[in-house]
Amino acid sequence: MNPPRFRHFVAIDWSGAAGERHKGIAVAMAHAGDEAPALVRPGHRWSRPEVLHWLLHDLPDNTLVGLDLGMALPFADRGGFFPGWSESPPDARSLWALVDGICEADPHLGASSLVDHPEAAQHFRRHGGREGMHFGGGRGRFRLTERAQEAMGCRPYSNFNLVGAAQVGKSSLTGMRLLHRLAGRLPVWPVDPLPTQGSVVVEIYTTIAAMAAGRPPGRSKMRSHADLAEALAALGSAPAVGSGPIDDHASDALLTAAWLRRSAHDQALWRPEGLATVAQTEGWTFGAR
Repeated sequence: MNPPRFRHFVAIDWSGAAGERHKGIAVAMAHAGDEAPALVRPGHRWSRPEVLHWLLHDLPDNTLVGLDLGMALPFADRGGFFPGWSESPPDARSLWALVDGICEADPHLGASSLVDHPEAAQHFRRHGGREGMHFGGGRGRFRLTERAQEAMGCRPYSNFNLVGAAQVGKSSLTGMRLLHRLAGRLPVWPVDPLPTQGSVVVEIYTTIAAMAAGRPPGRSKMRSHADLAEALAALGSAPAVGSGPIDDHASDALLTAAWLRRSAHDQALWRPEGLATVAQTEGWTFGAR
């Protein structure tokens, strides 16, 4: 394991929204050193398939890529992703394949077919007061990494929750389609071992980066270049280009790219307590410990 080998650091703010192109997707890159992170294709409104294409064809060598989504669903709490369903997958890679297969006809890497699937739907909280009999009530089910996030002071949401502005379920499901299509071409830690060379994808939670920059969990969003510059300075980074207001998707991506650059060398972040028991099922959020 040799994290210092990374030369580039990419953070992608992802979106599970319906449609082709999304204001909620932002791609930022920081290079080794302390220069300012920058948006990739600034002003461009990305589609999910475009991000996939960029990762497969335009990503620089030796890049650490952070995707702001949940790479899997809870497994450890009940011994399965979808207990009671005979098709419930045994591990994360099988889950990605299941989601991509069921949603094959959904355009733009969408995931509505999985959400509406008669068996899978019983595990989700959906709009219109529809809560599946296996959702579990309350805040729903959580992965071990999300419990670790809670212990850090974050406020994670269950990936089975598809309701509310802060929900991450839809982005996680669409992200699983992307992860399935990266299979064999770009490793995803910790489902795949951390390679000794080349690029790798990890799951990120932008609030962790904001907290590392001194912002409290409830005020993690930055909507001005001044606030972003202050947070970047706390991470030892030069300020991003621009002034005045900034979209919080862009600021999340820019700050998290700088945080990945600073944090990739921390060996403890690659070996969090509890990882070994869920690495191939639930995965993990880089930075949660």
